[in-house]
Amino acid sequence: MNASDLLPIGLGVIAAWVGMGLAGFVAPRSTRWVARVIFPLGALGSLVMAGVGLLALFAAPQSLVLPIGLPGLPMHLRLDALSGFFLFLLGSSTVGISTFAAGYFREGEGTAPGLLGMQYHVFLAAMSMVMLAADAYSFMLAWEVMAMASYFLVVSQHRMAEIRRAGYVYLLLAHLGAIALLLCFGVMMQDGIAGLTFEAMRHAPLNPAWASVAFGLAVIGFGAKAGLVPLHIWLPEAHPAAPSPVSALMSGVMLKTALYGLLRVSFDLLHAPLWWWGVPLLALGLFGALFGVLFAAVQTDMKRLLAYSSIENIGIAFAALGLALVFHGVGLAVFAALALAAMLYHLLNHAFFKSLLFLATGAVLHATRQRSLGKLGGLLRPMPWVGWTALIGTLAIAGLPPLNGFVAEWLLLQSFLFTPQIPEPFFNLLIPLGAALLALTAALAAYVMVKFYGIIFLGRAREPQLEQAHDVGWLERIGLLWLAAGCVLLGLIPTWVLQAIDRVNQLVLGKPLAQTGNWFWLVPLSPQRASYSPVMILLVAVLAVSLTGLMTHRVYAGRLRRAAPWDCGAPGLSGRMQDSAEGFGQPIRRVFSPFFLERVEVPRPDDAAPRYRVSVEDRFWSQFYTPLAQAVLWLARQVGKIQQGRISVYLLYSFLTLLVLLMVVVR
Repeated sequence: MNASDLLPIGLGVIAAWVGMGLAGFVAPRSTRWVARVIFPLGALGSLVMAGVGLLALFAAPQSLVLPIGLPGLPMHLRLDALSGFFLFLLGSSTVGISTFAAGYFREGEGTAPGLLGMQYHVFLAAMSMVMLAADAYSFMLAWEVMAMASYFLVVSQHRMAEIRRAGYVYLLLAHLGAIALLLCFGVMMQDGIAGLTFEAMRHAPLNPAWASVAFGLAVIGFGAKAGLVPLHIWLPEAHPAAPSPVSALMSGVMLKTALYGLLRVSFDLLHAPLWWWGVPLLALGLFGALFGVLFAAVQTDMKRLLAYSSIENIGIAFAALGLALVFHGVGLAVFAALALAAMLYHLLNHAFFKSLLFLATGAVLHATRQRSLGKLGGLLRPMPWVGWTALIGTLAIAGLPPLNGFVAEWLLLQSFLFTPQIPEPFFNLLIPLGAALLALTAALAAYVMVKFYGIIFLGRAREPQLEQAHDVGWLERIGLLWLAAGCVLLGLIPTWVLQAIDRVNQLVLGKPLAQTGNWFWLVPLSPQRASYSPVMILLVAVLAVSLTGLMTHRVYAGRLRRAAPWDCGAPGLSGRMQDSAEGFGQPIRRVFSPFFLERVEVPRPDDAAPRYRVSVEDRFWSQFYTPLAQAVLWLARQVGKIQQGRISVYLLYSFLTLLVLLMVVVR
């Protein structure tokens, strides 16, 4: 296949996704038609898109102009290494999500199956167009279609008031972010409508002040979509409301489009970022990572737990991007390449393990009709396919080698170790704090995942009906296995992954990593500094487990007897006596209490029906967004006072406006 054919093939897949969505209306009420035909075809399209993105990493940039759009401004498209990487991320992860969705959706899931299939595949097409757009008009058009499609997917069960509220919050933040992006493109546009193309923006003569304004607006616009604290409030509301495959798609893929956009603006369109741009990103990213993991630790809803975990992971990605900007701004291009590679690797990993965990929660939700961790437990026995694949995702997101989550965090930690070479003394004083926050976040993430997996799948069932839980079907198993295999493979071949990521480094930084090692050893900079062998760690782990099993079998064979476990002198133990989600998170809630707005309801000694309740809320709601909403409502009421309903008053307003304008012109 000729490399110049990649962009038309990618557009063909996008057109096919839109066609698949429309095909759902052939039999809009037939779940079987949508699930068994439309979604598997969508997964096949994702596989082709992943191939297009992978090949684009090693091909020359390609451009295309479609004769549609605004008068005098057709749609400009471009496929290069940066967009190719994110298309590969989108395609490779959505193969598993779409395959799982083919077996997941049932009758009575809210929105009609045909409409749901259309929204899902239009969502895929819009995200792909965001990554291919090469002018502001095309980008914003695809961005808004992506926002609206995801909104309708979030509110697919719109009969519930809680879900409608979550959709409203999401839509509000999405459009506030879109306004910031419009202003950002307006600042970078210098030559009328022709300046809307990205090529014109690359050559626009922006002074540092206006470039900084454009960058700040981009951080607000893309940060609102990514869930960057304090613009994160929609994320823990929308994910529990959406169907689980949609949550996987939003967390695993959609959040990455925001990071793609920020990379495109900061390194490509502004092309000469200042080093201090990275400082607020680094601070916001590290704070957001710690904030997200702390709130994940105290959650009792499994989907809200994963939503806050996504805030943590996106915070880590923003911190890596901030570090890359600092390195690049001070001329340390090789270290900037290391930090950017850590960020991109982390985003690819997150697409796999977070999608896997959201799909696993969806399977648990279908089998038990429960989202509360306090009513789950012991599901590994009745749901082995879900349990064992979720274990892989849990170990990966906890950052344990040799799975994929460890590699990116190790690379980012290596990046922090090189910051003393930055010629800014004050900045160097703060970096050890950042490295400590990253290490604390990684440790707490492992703590959270022990809670998530242990309470859901281990121990005994907390409710009698959990004994009747059923495992997933064959299509769902394929989707889970695809994502679990990705977590393992990305962890075992980091050198090859970094060689592909290096093509992005060459495009946006003009400098690749010093070296990446070979298939056995990962050497990001030099063997003297650091190296890592996932294959060696895997072999040692397998050998240790095998020897332990062998010795146990040899020494203790025939010497074991089965008996009832010691019950501490309290017979009649039940599954409800196990450690609960609230109890597991209580130490974190106590140690980091300033982060939480906590309300505790304690029963009186003489209460006939005693009830103990603890609720943990986000302080940003009560201390930032609620006062802001009240201020906006007050301002709206004040403005409403000028609406007298009399034509003479409105004519007076017009006359005064014209008078002021004439005075300005005369001056």
